[in-house]
Amino acid sequence: MQKSILITGCSSGIGLDAAHGMRARGWRVFASCRQQRDCDRLRAQGFESPLIDYTDTDSITSGLHQVLEATGGTLDALFNNGAHGLPGAVEDVPIEGLRLIFETNVFGWHELTRQVIPVMRAQGHGRIVQNSSVLGLVAFPWRGAYVATKYAIEGLTDTLRLELRDTDIKVILIEPGPVTSKIRVNSIPVFERFIDWKNSALRQRYEESLLKRLYESSGTDRFELPASAVTAKLAHAVESRRPRARYYVTTPTYIAGCLRRILPTRTIDRILSDI
Repeated sequence: MQKSILITGCSSGIGLDAAHGMRARGWRVFASCRQQRDCDRLRAQGFESPLIDYTDTDSITSGLHQVLEATGGTLDALFNNGAHGLPGAVEDVPIEGLRLIFETNVFGWHELTRQVIPVMRAQGHGRIVQNSSVLGLVAFPWRGAYVATKYAIEGLTDTLRLELRDTDIKVILIEPGPVTSKIRVNSIPVFERFIDWKNSALRQRYEESLLKRLYESSGTDRFELPASAVTAKLAHAVESRRPRARYYVTTPTYIAGCLRRILPTRTIDRILSDI
């Protein structure tokens, strides 16, 4: 029988490539987006595309219901992927902004995962794959809100993996690092909504660093990989008989994982403070 996978955040980048890549491998792909126009575009490309907005519990429930209706109540794999950033110094992130990014990047993932687990328990198997980040391993300046959400996902996922150890539901993390996507561009409206950088004590550093990086495309990062590199790891995670607990994707992620294991925190701080 054809296996099924629900992928979130499929409007562009990693999610879109994963949808195409997994369909090419023979999977029945449910490519969800949070905006109807993106769902319509994917449907025109032949995908089943339920509307799932991580900030709206009703849309999570209704989107998953559509998937289960189509499959007869089963789902082989879930790939939690949709997320956004909130650039800015931690001291400048208002609680409303932090609450919003946690609603999207953590609470929505958790709600969808909780609703999927009973389905996988009933069928006796499943794969839950969480798209984390190199920023789930180490912290970079100006990315505190996003780092906090990825650290939260790492903790929830590691614990869930332990709790489901005696089942055939495998829980897996993917750690991409710099991958071609629209996350920088998509972060700009969130930054402009929440960060009052002109009145920040760090205004000069914003002008010298973050604003240039945020608004001026510097081209491809030398370590940047295409989204297909993540899709390759996803395929292994959902198709391997014994998937790994973590899949590193890019060189910076391998380096970060190594640094965290062997170096003191102060040394890591010195290395990462100017990134």
